[in-house]
Amino acid sequence: MRMKKTTTITAVLLATALIAAACSSKSDGGTNASPSVSAEAGESPAASVKKEKLALTWFVNAANSSQLPAADKDSVKKAIAEKFNVDLKLLYMASGPDYLSKINTMIASGDIPDLFYMDGLESVKYIKDGIAREMTNLVTPEAMPNYFKYWITPTDLKQYQVQNVFKRAPVPYTKKVSRSYYVRKDWLDKLGMKMPETYDEMVTVMKAFTEKDPDGNGKNDTFGFSTSGNGTTLPFDFPEFIKNGLVGDFVLENDQFVDVRTDIRMQKVLDDVRKLLAMNVVDPDWLLNKSGQHIEKATQGKVGIVLSAGGNDAYDNNANGLQVKTKAVTGVANVDWQPFHIGDKTGTWVELLPSNPFLISSKTSEEKAKRSIEILDWLASEDGYLLTQYGIEGVHYKRNGKQIERIEDAYKRDVLDNGNFLSIYNWFANFVQGQTDKFGLEIIDKSITERDKAISEKLKTYKLLPSVGTSLTVKEGMDLATLRKKMSEYHIQILFKEKDASNWPQYRAELMNKYGGKNIFGYYAEQVTQASGKSIKFMSDN
Repeated sequence: MRMKKTTTITAVLLATALIAAACSSKSDGGTNASPSVSAEAGESPAASVKKEKLALTWFVNAANSSQLPAADKDSVKKAIAEKFNVDLKLLYMASGPDYLSKINTMIASGDIPDLFYMDGLESVKYIKDGIAREMTNLVTPEAMPNYFKYWITPTDLKQYQVQNVFKRAPVPYTKKVSRSYYVRKDWLDKLGMKMPETYDEMVTVMKAFTEKDPDGNGKNDTFGFSTSGNGTTLPFDFPEFIKNGLVGDFVLENDQFVDVRTDIRMQKVLDDVRKLLAMNVVDPDWLLNKSGQHIEKATQGKVGIVLSAGGNDAYDNNANGLQVKTKAVTGVANVDWQPFHIGDKTGTWVELLPSNPFLISSKTSEEKAKRSIEILDWLASEDGYLLTQYGIEGVHYKRNGKQIERIEDAYKRDVLDNGNFLSIYNWFANFVQGQTDKFGLEIIDKSITERDKAISEKLKTYKLLPSVGTSLTVKEGMDLATLRKKMSEYHIQILFKEKDASNWPQYRAELMNKYGGKNIFGYYAEQVTQASGKSIKFMSDN
């Protein structure tokens, strides 16, 4: 269904009327479980117009452990239903292979969600296959004022497009990343060891955690380190990347574009990982672990060092974090997960770029697509953000001007003990959680302990390297997915089937030539050149 054309005069009069309505209406203060449908300041004007009721289905990224409550206890579903006159069916699953398998099954059956979350690489495939619909007239500053005001710039959006079409848009993101290793400091204290600061010290701690019974149970049942390879991948979690000066996915070095995982220096990384694995200090199931399973093992007291990008993972007030869950599962009262990083002064990661998009099905009608966009913009607004992160004003948090303070008992009763359901609606703002400063708000959180504050300050000291400056896309005929698959196969083959990494230069040459790496990364360098104004080259023979 195509949108009907309107005259310029009609469009201007309509926009003026909607803006006037939005400005004249007043918020009900957010004290009701189902906020008013009248337009509020900062709200998408279209949200104030009562329209025919629509049934929408979304498929989004959320922890499998979370659960939606009964409809009468779902304050967000109520708010969305009243504001936008929709019946929103929210399907959810943690991102990863199972998520992709599920969405592919739905696509094959023709039962495609109206809107769905996707990782950047896979989204290119769906666009190429015609599964995603055009968004040119949907994702605009006029239709999504909050999305553009607070989170995404027009430049971000322009640099995010692929295949010369506008069929994907990034979820709100931040340039900052709280990527850190966490260590059981209580185990360190028991063994009389200090926090590791270098690679060698980190490996020494891994060895002690594996061999010296740090939990004191008299069993040889702990390992120094774990990660999740999902059966196919060598994760960046391994500290051998940092040891060999490789940080992030892509970096610029002396005006050269570097694809880290195919760089010639991976030979040294792979040899060093082989040495670490030979010491038997790494969870032997690391390769088979699915996404997040290494964190589960850490909370079970089986692993002493893991990497996490969740800045509050070791907080005392994070019910789903390492600290709280480990105490609950193990029953050990003095559990103390603390952050550290051997690259804190040289670079722990690169500043983030938009990476994970939302797509709208090509089978979704124009009206359903527009209504979904209206809801997304509300989720990006102050009202939507507060409701999905802090609950109902006057019930789950109290507001004093620009200060927000959570009412912990009510929040635990209605949210955490109710499937922690707000974390599902948080999918759209997952990468910008807690960033209320975007709205000029200050969070007063009495549950944040002095220990939590110290962790936060520690993470702020980590050095981040600059990004390449633009989102990177492949063009028609380039097959990055196949290249990455073969690259990972070679990584794992070297780790488990060969005597050393001496074949890496040969494998790398094959990736560059037979699998198109030279063309793909050369094209990436062209995009960086265009965005930066500098002459950036990809040196495939370095």
